[in-house]
Amino acid sequence: MAEEAGTDADDACAWAERLGWAFGLIAEDPAVRGAALVHLAEAQRKVTDALARSNEMWLLTRPLGADEQCRESAFLQARRRHQQAQRCSLPDGVWGGPGDGDLAAWPGLSYVLLFLEWEARYSLEWTQHAKAWGTKQSLIRAVARACQEEAIKAKLTDLVEIVVHRAYRCKDREYVRVARAVDSADLRGRLDQAADSDSPWARCHAGYVLWLLDRPDLPNTRRVWQTWVAGEAAALL
Repeated sequence: MAEEAGTDADDACAWAERLGWAFGLIAEDPAVRGAALVHLAEAQRKVTDALARSNEMWLLTRPLGADEQCRESAFLQARRRHQQAQRCSLPDGVWGGPGDGDLAAWPGLSYVLLFLEWEARYSLEWTQHAKAWGTKQSLIRAVARACQEEAIKAKLTDLVEIVVHRAYRCKDREYVRVARAVDSADLRGRLDQAADSDSPWARCHAGYVLWLLDRPDLPNTRRVWQTWVAGEAAALL
């Protein structure tokens, strides 16, 4: 993650100005998503160009020595422009988090959820244009740790439901953390339906999540997941 890419001090208006366009990435209308993808490509191009300029200035000012280089205005300006470009793009724009740790009150939370929903609903487009498995993992873990309002819990419940219905993707197992954080009768009802569906992926994923919800002390490790997939869950009881 890039230095100073976090934007925890910004208000909701500043976030909307930078990344409001990104909600088009989860629109049902393909034309709206297409326009948002064009915007994203341009934003990413600006990040790449700004990084190249920052690296160029770093090389040019390197002979000054570390202390003097860090005070060189041309280098500092190039670095700031790179950071500003990152704030207007994805996945860079959702790096970092609130300085006080209060994710629920952080204006950036809507964009964290947007990034996760985009990956959940339009996986191919996400993979083609903003694949970042490490970012996905860290964001899932962050929202699972946070104390959430009911509207956020509802959104996270939707995400868990979407994910268990599809073929497994990298870091999907992290959603067990979310399921445990927002455990409710509503979530369990949706998982029960998925576990009884005709989809083998849904039956496997939903069954696994339900099984772990009933065993809060059991770690969600790769071994536990692989044992479940192999149909050997009874050996862990």
